[in-house]
Amino acid sequence: MLGSQRRPQGVSRAQFRPSPIFLGLIALLVLSGWLAWKDMGNARFNVFLFVVAGWLVSLCLHEYAHAVTAFHGGDRMVAERGYLTLDPTKYTHPVLSFVMPLAFVLIGGIGLPGGAVWVDRHAIRSRAWDSFISFAGPATNLLFAIVLVVPFAIGVDTFAHPTFWSGVAFLAFLQLTAAFLNFVPIPGVDGGNLIEPWLNPQWQRGFQQIAPYGMLLLIVLLWTPRINALFFGLVYSVADFLGLPPILIENGRFLFPHLNF
Repeated sequence: MLGSQRRPQGVSRAQFRPSPIFLGLIALLVLSGWLAWKDMGNARFNVFLFVVAGWLVSLCLHEYAHAVTAFHGGDRMVAERGYLTLDPTKYTHPVLSFVMPLAFVLIGGIGLPGGAVWVDRHAIRSRAWDSFISFAGPATNLLFAIVLVVPFAIGVDTFAHPTFWSGVAFLAFLQLTAAFLNFVPIPGVDGGNLIEPWLNPQWQRGFQQIAPYGMLLLIVLLWTPRINALFFGLVYSVADFLGLPPILIENGRFLFPHLNF
């Protein structure tokens, strides 16, 4: 879409070109998906590569969605910062956006949101654009989940390639958890950032003070048994409504190796 538009002065085509790292992740996703489809080699290893590659691709797209929305909303410097190349090494906090979310997938199969695109809020032309920037990231996870769910919704024969479809189901489930967690209205998380522009100055100051600890607060809430059960109950209900088979989610979770502590 951007390539068909007139580039602003001082913005080069290279600032919109997908990075080799992102293209490598796409290649790994395709290769591991093919191995899982053909049931070649170790099934658990194939599912592991497929889910990890798909998860990292979705994290890149999540951050890109924030950046490209900010670009259209008035912050042209996101192009200078390299955010529009889908290169994870360009982000401000790669640990928060990639290492931590990947670790939580490995530990417990939770699509934890990250955050690494720095946006100049003063350059954004309106509060609506400011909110839309925060909305764009989790909306991308939700769209990714819906795309992955479509084959199940139309009745694809999952018995023909159970390993592959189990990996797809588990990856779709992770996207749903990420979308839900990102929309939680906690300061420092996309859901909180979405509503912050519409708050009065006093509430905004309070949000900004809590924001650095928002991710920690979200993790603590997830580790609370009752909240954890309510959260996953909601996600499973939505997954079932969309047509995502619970048995394939659990089989994908079983095939996906987890770190035990």
